[in-house]
Amino acid sequence: MEQRDYTRLKLKIITTTLSFSLVPLFVLGATIFHQFSVSYKARIEEGLKTLAENRRNAVDLFFDERVSQLNTLVHTHHLDQLKDETYLSRAFTLMQTKSKSFVDLGIIDQDGNHVAYVGPYQLKGLNYGNEEWFHETMLRGIFISDVFMGFRKLPHFIIAILRREGDQNWILRATIDTDIFDGMVKAAQVGQKGDAFVLNKDNVLQTSRRFNGELLEKIEFPKVQRFVGTQVGEREISGEWGLFAITWFKNKEWLLVIKEDPRENLTPLLWARNLMFGVAGMGVLVIVAGTLFVTRAMVGQLIRAEREKANLDAGLVQSSKMAALGKLAAGVAHEVNNPLAVIKEKVGWIKDLLSEEDLSKSENFAEFEDAVAKIDYHVDRAKKVTHRLLGFARRMEPLHESVDINRVLDETIDFLKNEAHYRNIVLKTDYCPGLPQTTSDSAQLQQVFLNILNNAIDAIGKDGTISVSTSYDPKSREMAISLSDDGPGIPVEVLKKIFDPFFTTKEVGKGTGLGLAISYSIVEKLGGRILVASEVGAGSTFTIYLPVIPADTP
Repeated sequence: MEQRDYTRLKLKIITTTLSFSLVPLFVLGATIFHQFSVSYKARIEEGLKTLAENRRNAVDLFFDERVSQLNTLVHTHHLDQLKDETYLSRAFTLMQTKSKSFVDLGIIDQDGNHVAYVGPYQLKGLNYGNEEWFHETMLRGIFISDVFMGFRKLPHFIIAILRREGDQNWILRATIDTDIFDGMVKAAQVGQKGDAFVLNKDNVLQTSRRFNGELLEKIEFPKVQRFVGTQVGEREISGEWGLFAITWFKNKEWLLVIKEDPRENLTPLLWARNLMFGVAGMGVLVIVAGTLFVTRAMVGQLIRAEREKANLDAGLVQSSKMAALGKLAAGVAHEVNNPLAVIKEKVGWIKDLLSEEDLSKSENFAEFEDAVAKIDYHVDRAKKVTHRLLGFARRMEPLHESVDINRVLDETIDFLKNEAHYRNIVLKTDYCPGLPQTTSDSAQLQQVFLNILNNAIDAIGKDGTISVSTSYDPKSREMAISLSDDGPGIPVEVLKKIFDPFFTTKEVGKGTGLGLAISYSIVEKLGGRILVASEVGAGSTFTIYLPVIPADTP
């Protein structure tokens, strides 16, 4: 799989996990909040409805009690008695002991003349024959007026009761204390922005409003037909949006209006909503973080498994190659060794002939001698190659001897000092002073070091540096040998093949392509591993890791 495939897989896992995790969470949260919101709003509306009904009942009871008091006074006394202002004053005082809701009392005859009066105003002698309340009382018998100004030029309302006594009709009129009535209505005000007021059928205020609206002011309010019970709902009245409860009084065609600010009442609901959002947000963060962490861990594990599989496959391919190469190398070495042995024998015979017979006087003696020497040299060179092939093919078990790696490196470097000096290449060493000895095969290790250092010299060519260092990790009981050069480096496409048999980047005739393959095989047989890191233009570093095996370990 390529990187974009892992990215797609990661996105699919994250999307699927978050979908199955967050969607139920959001649905559950929204459902719970909706149910809670509906229940809480219903509870608020029910509370406001109860408040309005209780206040309506209290006002109705107030009117009933006042009418009952006046009815009792009217029907237990005669006109002649109540026309006596001294007697009327005693009766008024007695009524005030039970309730101080009356401002004054007056007796009006059938012609509308105010014949007797008890109260703080000068109203005796006035005629009310043209007043609306007078005619309504004469018609109905009992009348509760709207708030009006009247002769006293102050807002007030009255309760008037008609008495028919023989051929005479007269009216007992009482003025209600508007402050007491106002207080009864305003007791229904709730919160800092709540309001309670009374309207007549023409939307004229019968009590003052808390914020906007004075007594007897006409306000914008929808026309409401008389109904039984109480209505509650959100609406906009006079440019104000709120939760309103409205109900009609029983004894008077007045509408009680109670307003509450939904924001004040819904504060606990809003707090619960914000708390739910906060908890949900924290839950989302935890789910997202957990999903990302788990997904990253899963995909990372998958990537590691893929890499391990790729390395294993590469190792199996390499092992297969090495096995095939071993068989091929053994066959080639045997086939080549036989003619080499014959050539070597004939070269020896020619050398003997050249020494025994008097051929030195021949004009071509020097050429004969040079040709024989070259044949002998190249036969030896060919035998070394076949010897390496046989060693590689047979996979001979390494020797078990105590090896000082620092000393082996010094001996190997000694072989190459002249070559490096000739090419102006500096060989630097940085050995671990306490590097322990290990049980291994010094000859085979020396061959590995020699192969790598030879390659480094060839890669640099001239004017460069080769660094050799050793280190030891007591935890893993493993030593590391690092061989670095500042040559041109190895391209990535070449780096993957450098341990393949017969692969070489050198010119034809200057390399067999077996050096690193044999080195890889040797290190593997010795229980170690060899890694390479290279950057084009910066050089290459071969690192060999070997286990530290005590001498007494079998």
